[in-house]
Amino acid sequence: MRNQRILGHFTESAELKQKAAKVLAGPIAAAADLMFSVLTQGNKILACGNGGSAADCQHFAAELVGRFEQERLPLPAMALTTDTSILTAVGNDYSYQDIFAKQIQAFGQPGDLLLAISTSGNSSNVIAAIEAAHEREMNIVALTGKGGGNIGAMLSDSDVHICVPHERTARIQEVHLLVIHCLCDGIDAALFGEDINE
Repeated sequence: MRNQRILGHFTESAELKQKAAKVLAGPIAAAADLMFSVLTQGNKILACGNGGSAADCQHFAAELVGRFEQERLPLPAMALTTDTSILTAVGNDYSYQDIFAKQIQAFGQPGDLLLAISTSGNSSNVIAAIEAAHEREMNIVALTGKGGGNIGAMLSDSDVHICVPHERTARIQEVHLLVIHCLCDGIDAALFGEDINE
């Protein structure tokens, strides 16, 4: 029984990834191109999300500041989920909704990019972060699921929306991780040439 349950997780995940590849390849490529353009113009990428999505932000920033699969100079990326003093001070003195927006107001500059991750598309603090980023004339790459929620409706034509076509949070998060690896690979490919992994 347990083996069948485990097999079900693997099967559902594999089937979703096959389905998602067909609809997400274009937006992922557009997001990687946008990120490459931002980085080569001397700007940076900020990332925000909650829970598992917070971990994804940190994973993404680590791949850029360190390396993905190729040796290269560090690239400027920062997860807005890691400074516990800022998070708790803003959460206590203002509200939890402001924990990312305040950091964007402090660190974000025109031409920077916000990687906004929310499996539901409805996280209020991520929505506030997108609003703050738009005020700073930053572009957005949004990773969502469940139809995109409110985030999908608030993005501009210059933003990129990568919405996983599924309702289950765990499956959406699994695809988000794969998307992050595709984005890192796309940035490296733009830096070194498309055949870096051949």
